[in-house]
Amino acid sequence: MAMRVKEVADLVGISVRTLHHYDDIGLLHPDGTTESGYRLYSDGNLETLQQILLFRELGFSLQRIKEIIQSPSFDRKEALILHRKMLLEKRRRIDQMLENVDRTLKHMQGEMKMTNEERFRGFDFSHNPYEKEARDRWGDEAVDTANAKLAKMNKTEQRSLSEAMETIYSRLADLRHGSPASKEAQAAIGEWYAMLNKNFGSYSLQAFAGLGQLYVSDERFTENIDKFGEGLAQFMADAMTIFADNSK
Repeated sequence: MAMRVKEVADLVGISVRTLHHYDDIGLLHPDGTTESGYRLYSDGNLETLQQILLFRELGFSLQRIKEIIQSPSFDRKEALILHRKMLLEKRRRIDQMLENVDRTLKHMQGEMKMTNEERFRGFDFSHNPYEKEARDRWGDEAVDTANAKLAKMNKTEQRSLSEAMETIYSRLADLRHGSPASKEAQAAIGEWYAMLNKNFGSYSLQAFAGLGQLYVSDERFTENIDKFGEGLAQFMADAMTIFADNSK
């Protein structure tokens, strides 16, 4: 039986805006609509949505998910088997860190003694997930340019840049309950585009829109951005897509 978008959102625990976004970017088109134009989701749509959310849980970008599930060679069963392997590995790491926390509490209470090696068991900072995502999307040159610019900044310059970024975040947070296509929102997101190009290398309009998708597909970005206001990451993603489309 077909379900309306609000019913699907309530069932899954995501926002209607997220489902609209998936439709807009061609990731998940509902199989039907009502006479009034409301989206209707089939059982097949729900299977695809489950697959999308499993990929998201494992840190895949929306663009990458789209490429995977729309590939002629995509096999849902094989994907689920892969999901299971990756989730087991994720659980293993989480269990290891939980054990670390438990042992640390016992150490603090004098019940046992931890070595320095044991204190940091379970942590893995051998790679920067943000940098890997960026390299995968835009190539090594863009990331190396951004890193080189940051390395040349002194602490005062870095603090000034951070304050300027927070100012734009706050301005967009104040606008997030309105339309991302509004004149005010587009002006603010234009400042964001200019800041990124000035301080972190050259961003094409396509890369800028892709970065916006990353804000909502990667919970690490979403969590940090939404500290300025719940829903800001999604609002920025929408505004960045509109800005890229209007600037072509």
